[in-house]
Amino acid sequence: MDETMKRTRVLIMGAAGRDFHNFNVVYRNNPYYKVVCFTAAQIPGIANRPYPAILAGKLYPQGIPIFSEDQLESLIKKHQIEKVVLSYSDLSHQDVMDKASRVNASGATFVLLAPQRTMLKSKKPVIAVCAVRTGCGKSSTSQKIAFTLKQQGRRVVVIRHPMPYGDLAKQICERMTTPQDLLKYHCTIEEREEYEAYINLGIPIYAGVDYEKILRQAEQEADLIIWDGGNNDTPFYKPDVHVVIADPHRLGHEQTYYPGAINIRMADIVIINKTGSAPPENVVQLEANVKKLNPQAKIIKADLTIDLKDPKLINKIKGKRAVIVEDGPTLTHGGMTFGAGTLAAKKYHLQVVNPKPHAVGSLKAIYKKYPKLGNLVPAMGYSAQQMKELQETLNRAPADLIVIGTPMNLGKLLKLKKPAVRITYKLQEIGHAHLIQFIQECLRRKK
Repeated sequence: MDETMKRTRVLIMGAAGRDFHNFNVVYRNNPYYKVVCFTAAQIPGIANRPYPAILAGKLYPQGIPIFSEDQLESLIKKHQIEKVVLSYSDLSHQDVMDKASRVNASGATFVLLAPQRTMLKSKKPVIAVCAVRTGCGKSSTSQKIAFTLKQQGRRVVVIRHPMPYGDLAKQICERMTTPQDLLKYHCTIEEREEYEAYINLGIPIYAGVDYEKILRQAEQEADLIIWDGGNNDTPFYKPDVHVVIADPHRLGHEQTYYPGAINIRMADIVIINKTGSAPPENVVQLEANVKKLNPQAKIIKADLTIDLKDPKLINKIKGKRAVIVEDGPTLTHGGMTFGAGTLAAKKYHLQVVNPKPHAVGSLKAIYKKYPKLGNLVPAMGYSAQQMKELQETLNRAPADLIVIGTPMNLGKLLKLKKPAVRITYKLQEIGHAHLIQFIQECLRRKK
């Protein structure tokens, strides 16, 4: 390329994950583009740090700055940005077009990269588990697939969608097989919620920032890779089998949320989850919507059943006052108003206390931003400070019991001053169990 040739000036809108992957795959070594900066949203405290030179490559010896998305218009004008690439997930189509309007009004072109353009090809078969929204039940599905295939003698390795909220240079490629690895990588609550279950199952799990390096390392110890997606994002790897979870509690979102509406159209298998707690008419309509969007997809109906880790404790205090902790992202940008803890509280007739007057620090702001949280505590833990604030809020709430409805055991991480009982979900197929059969059929066809 001619050194005097003008490079297109690009800004990447992100949330610490998909944005870095899109840069690494499409722009990092591309001399026709100059990525001037990233913007950050959704996750507290992830702006105002650089994308380091060690990750940015030879074209960016100083690294690339990251700013808050609040500065979008001023950044476009100040840096004469020509293209803005939206690179994060779980946004309503209205939100996407609002952002496009902001970008276009500021004089830049708005870009959505096709998923196929950012998918890396693996040498090993890949099963991707994705969703139409955050909180549909990806984790329980991925764990069931991984454990079942491991029992069948497959060397399974899981690669998780990125959650690099710390020092990016130290998070390039993370491999976790023991609880000590969670300490080694200074994992947040959000990370532990996704990693802990696989460690307990004896299945290696990878995550990080550079998903080319992660893939090539994982391939060395696997004969099958499971992509455990984040939010409702599309896969980073080209899947041989694409499993997508849909939620009848949020009927219509399979058509109106980005990029979940893309996942539905690309799916080989669609699981209509939570059928036991959703209105039956929603399940019927969701199935009709899926068939219209993707007539070729296999459809499975399933439910999330409650698993009590210590039922003796909860029976002793049935009817007592309880503070309920649910998965943070599911309640916040996922928009759900209940989880496993809520269902357990209803089943055991617990008196759910209002935690809001006792919230401290960033949790106060979260309750203002997400008024639909009701009397639930979102397990926000993107930083050590947030973990302390969560711990203090739970300890201050006037309850006899803490009901933990998060995927990880908060009781081991936080110093709680009340008895705690942990509630988790398990995926239960309705009728005949076809999921593994359908996956194996897809793998045979692709092979």
